[in-house]
Amino acid sequence: MAEEFQIGGVRLRSRLMLGTARYPSPASLSASIAAAKPAAITVSLRRSGPDGGSFHNLLAEAGCPLLPNTAGCRSAAEAVACAHMCRELLGTDWIKLEVIGDDDTLQPEPFGLVDAARQLVDEGFVVFAYTTEDLVVARRLHEVGCAAIMPWGSMIGSGCGIEHPDRLRSLRSRLPEAVLIVDAGIGRPSDAAQAMELGMDAVLLNSAVAGADDPPAMAQAFAEAVAAGRRAWRAGMIPRLGMAQASTPALDVPFWQEAD
Repeated sequence: MAEEFQIGGVRLRSRLMLGTARYPSPASLSASIAAAKPAAITVSLRRSGPDGGSFHNLLAEAGCPLLPNTAGCRSAAEAVACAHMCRELLGTDWIKLEVIGDDDTLQPEPFGLVDAARQLVDEGFVVFAYTTEDLVVARRLHEVGCAAIMPWGSMIGSGCGIEHPDRLRSLRSRLPEAVLIVDAGIGRPSDAAQAMELGMDAVLLNSAVAGADDPPAMAQAFAEAVAAGRRAWRAGMIPRLGMAQASTPALDVPFWQEAD
């Protein structure tokens, strides 16, 4: 790492977080985690089926911090109850807080989200709050003590990338002390690099890797893109200009031409 990255007192080994759903096989998921070397892996309490036990064994063997989520919850009360079950079953205070307000867009419901975040922070949870790029909501989440604010790049699973980069840039500018992690909508490694170039602290993604033809190779590509974007942000990128600017300054001219 170019510099230390910590959340909730835990030192993380990268700035990429990886989801664990929709992989073609457990072996593919395991290989993708090994290739990405993510800072954390997310898991939904709602995952069920005959392979549930082996799935959780696979996550334990990965050696990454677990970030359980409250996916599917539609009220503050549901999300808080789900978070408590996650803590009891998985033995972690970390929680990715989701309170969904619309079935078609899976857009977060801001009022329930802030309410649930406040309750969970008061109860000792390390809250990663999934939200949009709305500055006012992000500020409220930061004020109630969320460890990380997770604005979407675009709708979950859409692969549309960063639809409103100016809004993410504004979040970084207005909330300089907040941990900002882009979550949702990332489709390509270039999207992840762009998020990091905007000053985000990390990126969380799932579908772009799980749905790739070669998930482990795509996981590695995303890890490299996130690292490159972070280096670019720290190096200081040149501003965008509205007109040309010669890369070689004309300090003098080698030839003189008489004016007609």
